[in-house]
Amino acid sequence: MRVLIADDQMMVRQGFTVLLNAEPGIEVVGQAVNGLDAVAKVAELAPDIVLMDIRMPQLGGIEATRRITEPADTAVKVLVLTTFDLDEYVYEALRAGASGFLLKDASAADLAQAVRVVAAGDALLAPNITKRLIIEFTRMTGAPRTPIKDRVGGLTERESEVLSLIAQGLSNGEIAERLVVAEQTVKTHVSRILVKLGLRDRTQAVVFAYETGLVRPSRR
Repeated sequence: MRVLIADDQMMVRQGFTVLLNAEPGIEVVGQAVNGLDAVAKVAELAPDIVLMDIRMPQLGGIEATRRITEPADTAVKVLVLTTFDLDEYVYEALRAGASGFLLKDASAADLAQAVRVVAAGDALLAPNITKRLIIEFTRMTGAPRTPIKDRVGGLTERESEVLSLIAQGLSNGEIAERLVVAEQTVKTHVSRILVKLGLRDRTQAVVFAYETGLVRPSRR
């Protein structure tokens, strides 16, 4: 897995480079000092994963993420780095196309695991962070403008059920157990959901489910 690290702090870039290069199967192929540099380096180096800081000079991580993930044929995944787990900009980064987010003080094991999970397409919201951020900021967006039926009408009843469980944070194995089906069956449903809705990965599916109102944020 080829990784690009985009952060305006040299110590962060170098620290993550050392940690990731020590992991088998992961290679840091470059570093970027800001969002513009990140966009250029992605085009030059073709990484699989970009670790993207949100707050950077010249061009911030949100817009850089949007530019990197916008092309329909892109295979590059963005994992957002944040200092605070309730950073309002993280949700905007997810909407811009990021596949997940991670606290900067994550352990080496969590960092490597996050990279592997995102690279595999089984995107997660973050180790050490619950889905409370996405729930909190989705609640702030209010009621969906488009009726749920119009947004998810192309899904079968079972696919809608699987999407709802994905949004609740369940893994494929947990969904299979809940629905009493084979895990491979769940994987097939997930793939069809992503194709039908034009979504990049599971994280985008979570965003979609909350924004359409298919899943309502818990009030707890």
